[in-house]
Amino acid sequence: MSGEPRESLAQILGGRRGALDASMPPVGFVAGWLAAGQSIGWGAGAAIAVTVVLGGYRIARGGKVRALVVSLAAVVAAALIALHTGRAQDFFLLQLMSNVASALLWAASIVIRWPLLGVVVGLMLGQKARWRRDPVLLKAYSRASWVWVFGQYTLRVVVYGLLWWSGQVIALGVARTVLSWPLVALTVAVSGWVLYRALPPEHPGLRLAPESSPDDVPRT
Repeated sequence: MSGEPRESLAQILGGRRGALDASMPPVGFVAGWLAAGQSIGWGAGAAIAVTVVLGGYRIARGGKVRALVVSLAAVVAAALIALHTGRAQDFFLLQLMSNVASALLWAASIVIRWPLLGVVVGLMLGQKARWRRDPVLLKAYSRASWVWVFGQYTLRVVVYGLLWWSGQVIALGVARTVLSWPLVALTVAVSGWVLYRALPPEHPGLRLAPESSPDDVPRT
């Protein structure tokens, strides 16, 4: 192993700005809902306005228009659900369902030996699927991916689900904020620790996965 320190998983993944931005529209919804006497319409309008203003700011600083379109579409969909049902807590229903889907998808990816953490990091490092040729990396990514399943997505499902079921709109707004960037940062840190603990000292690390022949690719 070289004497150079291994870069952290947080340095590779990044994502702080996106997680922070995602927590702002729900805050806007709750603020508008409260300010207008628990009006879902005003809450929805506030959430959409926050999304547009924040997206415009990001675009002015070199961000992508596509990111604004995706964020706006998600907020509008959440607002339409709440307006249709007439229940303010349903603004958070789409987020709850997306975390259920994410937990199932990440768990399934581990079972079929394509852990999503490895897929994401491999793409970001330009390795495509080359990391799967290394049994040590494959095992390490599988272990670390379980942190995302239980430490992030399942935790959100439990918290959001209980608060949604009991109609706790303000608490949902708080939870949506707390379980965005702070939880993402903790998940990245813990999964990074698990990932590197699974790699022996002599292993070259994430960027230097040794080349192997196609015959060495683990069977799914």
